Amino acid sequence: MTNLYRPHEGRIIAGVCAGLGRRFDVSPNLFRFIAILFLFLPGSSILVYAILWILMPDEEKVRRPQTPPSPSDPHTEA
Repeated sequence: MTNLYRPHEGRIIAGVCAGLGRRFDVSPNLFRFIAILFLFLPGSSILVYAILWILMPDEEKVRRPQTPPSPSDPHTEA
């Protein structure tokens, strides 16, 4: 299984359903269908989607190695 992130490839809106599909090795269309079904039910499905959009990291942030700032960087605190 892969990590949970929002991929750039296969996005329709924010990549939440595509990321869930990749994470659980299921078609993203299944998650899209479920998301649309939940829109017709009472509750806060849009809020859940928005929270997942915020919490799931973008593919670029997951794939890019995080490098610490160099000591000669003027923006670092001494």
